Amino acid sequence: MPRVDYDRELRSLQDDLLMLGSMVEKAITKAVDALKRRDIETSKQVINEDDAIDDLRFKLEDKCVEIIATQQPIAKDLRVVFSILHMAVELERMGDYAEGIAKISIMIGQEPPLKPLIDIPIMADKAVALLRRSLNAFLNRDVEEAKRICKDDDDVDNIYDQVYRELLLFMIQDPKTIQRATYLLWVAHDLERTADRATNIAERVVYMVTGKMAETNSKYMA
Repeated sequence: MPRVDYDRELRSLQDDLLMLGSMVEKAITKAVDALKRRDIETSKQVINEDDAIDDLRFKLEDKCVEIIATQQPIAKDLRVVFSILHMAVELERMGDYAEGIAKISIMIGQEPPLKPLIDIPIMADKAVALLRRSLNAFLNRDVEEAKRICKDDDDVDNIYDQVYRELLLFMIQDPKTIQRATYLLWVAHDLERTADRATNIAERVVYMVTGKMAETNSKYMA
């Protein structure tokens, strides 16, 4: 394959990854907004739309395998392909978190809220911002921004710790709140993990550009 066609394939791969990131970002925002508004129909839409996220992830994987098998990229190009492959998995898992939040919203149904949903939407906004920044760092090959993203994940962790303590206090003071508090804990946990995976993408940006794999401030999850 001529180099110009090869470069076109790599750009197509990058474009697909950015499209996947956009789909995941919308899914997370939509799921949390539906939870806040008690919008069951929108929650069902998020669940149904997760199939499209899965499909694009598998399409990306197939493209990566094809490029590796047919073009045998080396050095920097190989790092780009492997990094995109890894990032696609991270994004698909974030999509699963959005789907999980939508399912929790359906389980909560029309029950009265245990507490006003203030901290959780803030967590969602910060997690989505980290995701958007990590993809921009990928697009711009911006190592310094990627390193900043890994440090900024602490903001989401701090809010999660606050939400955890507050909901735990609800459960201790009134055991009847345990189920509703647990639902919100699951949501907060999914958002905290979303932010972690955004930092995983940022770490991959550092590796992709520098060739050095260094774990900074994120947690790798199963």
